[in-house]
Amino acid sequence: MEKRSILHMFDPMPHNSPFDINMAMDAGYDVMMPYSNVKLEDVHGLVQDAIFSRGPAGVKLTGIFIGGRNLGLAMDMMECAKKAMVPPFEVSVFADPSGAFTTAAALVACVEKQLKEKHGKTLKDCHGVVFGGTGSVGIATGIIASLAGADITLTDHLSVDTALAVAKEYNARFGCALKGTLASSEADKARLLAHADIVFCTSKAGIQVINADVLEDAKQLKVAGDVNAVPPLGIEGIKRSDMGTPLIHAVNSKGAVGIGALAIGNIKYQLQNLLLKLMVETDKPLYLDFRDAFTRARDL
Repeated sequence: MEKRSILHMFDPMPHNSPFDINMAMDAGYDVMMPYSNVKLEDVHGLVQDAIFSRGPAGVKLTGIFIGGRNLGLAMDMMECAKKAMVPPFEVSVFADPSGAFTTAAALVACVEKQLKEKHGKTLKDCHGVVFGGTGSVGIATGIIASLAGADITLTDHLSVDTALAVAKEYNARFGCALKGTLASSEADKARLLAHADIVFCTSKAGIQVINADVLEDAKQLKVAGDVNAVPPLGIEGIKRSDMGTPLIHAVNSKGAVGIGALAIGNIKYQLQNLLLKLMVETDKPLYLDFRDAFTRARDL
């Protein structure tokens, strides 16, 4: 009997993400097996149950997807899964907690493209600020942009200590150089925008983070990307489908452009679909995280 493709979906949260299940179905998996409330110590046993039950031909059609909301835990779960493999019983693993890795990769790649096309700049030339920088997508955005050479500051709207702690944690884990600061008031945001070349808005859906008045304080802004698709959008003046559209409220930043949530989301969707398909098309097991996501997002 011909083997079917199976994706085992490990999630430490009470519920697996319907988004991820839909994406796996669209990527062509025959069977999706969601597991909720998965603890780190559960991963080894679950992986070995998955690999030893299918034989060498079956493991090629078996993948593991790691979700959740905590980036560090997702990477720890991936490392645990990797250690549980017993070649030739080895399957591909893809970590994308909260969709943060693919969303952030798409966001940074889109910003990078507009920097080059509109301003002749690279990420290494720029100082960037991540609003909503202590959430999953914000942290992943900061890590990717920092490792690509940008000088990145993560913001938190409630606590500078939280921002500093997150920056310290992920600098130690991935060797990036994130900074942390507070952005609780319009004055805080204006101060940060005055020295920003790029802005990533990754705050919660339905919250306007940067209004027109604050944008007027931007003196050197080149590109702003907003992943919020729910009104009110995160940055005033950016429409959801914008891709390199002039930022009309950034009147003191010549040539500043914006990128909207649907333009970013289109790349994110293609990217997650591509990485899910790669797991069953490869001859050699893959371990996919934000680094692979960014490489592929640049290609897209």
